[in-house]
Amino acid sequence: MSDSPKPLPRVIVFSTPTCTYCNAAKRYFKQKGVRFKDVDVSRDAAAARDMVRRSGQMGVPVIDIGGKIVVGFDRPKIEKFLGIS
Repeated sequence: MSDSPKPLPRVIVFSTPTCTYCNAAKRYFKQKGVRFKDVDVSRDAAAARDMVRRSGQMGVPVIDIGGKIVVGFDRPKIEKFLGIS
């Protein structure tokens, strides 16, 4: 039996193209090799409603990590939910 690393949870980043923190979060995920789905809420009204329903927030980024919500680019919380450092 091998101790293969636990697969990372599904990550969705609700963002807008002009948001500095959104871009920082996406850059961070790329550096860490974390695959994520980027959802541009400025162009997708249904996604924006979905984001507000999940988070209760209008602001971006909202990051969904396996169903746990992080509002803003909160690195300690993101690392905790991903189980990485």
